[in-house]
Amino acid sequence: MNEFDKATLGWTPFFQEQLDREAASDCSPGRIALIHRSHCIVWNAQGEQHADIHLFHDRKNIAVGDWVLLPHSGDKAIRVLDRQNELSRKAAARKADTQLMAANVDTLFIVSACDQDFAESRIERYLALAAEVGIRPVVVLTKADLANDIEAFQRSARVLQRGLSVECVDARNSAHLGTLRALCTKGQTVALVGASGVGKSTLVNTLADAGQRTCEVSGFDGKGRHTTTARSLHLLHGGGVLIDTPGMRELELGACERGIDAVFADVSSQLGHCKFSNCAHQNDPGCAILAAISAGDVDINRWQRYQTLQREQILFNQAVAAKRLRGRKRSRPQK
Repeated sequence: MNEFDKATLGWTPFFQEQLDREAASDCSPGRIALIHRSHCIVWNAQGEQHADIHLFHDRKNIAVGDWVLLPHSGDKAIRVLDRQNELSRKAAARKADTQLMAANVDTLFIVSACDQDFAESRIERYLALAAEVGIRPVVVLTKADLANDIEAFQRSARVLQRGLSVECVDARNSAHLGTLRALCTKGQTVALVGASGVGKSTLVNTLADAGQRTCEVSGFDGKGRHTTTARSLHLLHGGGVLIDTPGMRELELGACERGIDAVFADVSSQLGHCKFSNCAHQNDPGCAILAAISAGDVDINRWQRYQTLQREQILFNQAVAAKRLRGRKRSRPQK
């Protein structure tokens, strides 16, 4: 059996319906495994194929994990099939743009380490990203073999979202990864995200024997260096595929209001119950948020992080609206 058969790579009826509508006998479906500046690598029934970027209908809108229709003739346009979902972030230094991270993902492994790198705020951002597009999240806490109090890290992670799965592992030890492997079965797509130095590349090596290059973390500040510089697809032992992503110390969200409210359900459920509709949630009488904090139902740090994310959403939406307005002005005919 070809290791790149459609079922192994995550082909579903959602994509088959699109293929049937296309009725394109001169094309074969494949999945983008790696994107370079001028070309990308596509896995399909014929093996590993190279496709020129300029042949895509929209070369700026492709991502690792996309399913494409690869023409049998090398000079025809390449079409990207509609996505089941996509992971994207706010583009660095661009107020109104987003950057694609991965496409067609079933499960998101949010990797953090059981050390000073552990940050609730960063994990919450990834959780909101997953909730926004309906991807199942799993928090993977690495370096469990080095931690003195693993349970403390587990407790801190589990309270970030109701029903959240949290796994503590030694990424170098295959025996520790049984629960993760159970999520990496044939046809499943797992994306791996997290900061540099938390052990993502080691986790990929153990799960997929991918030979990812790793480097040591500085003992001075615990901060890792980037060892994965491009998003890439890897075959897993259970028959699924894994999308590895470069480490990010900071994650800025694009439009993600629903995801934020879902992750912060303990906070958002209190909104709208204040005595006054214009409550500023500071010293206002009858404030439901302040009452919940006082009663211990809402953690004040969670409330503050929720406010930070909401402010970022307002700024992003304002930037998008301003960009659209500029576009409309440029498109108006000159008198």
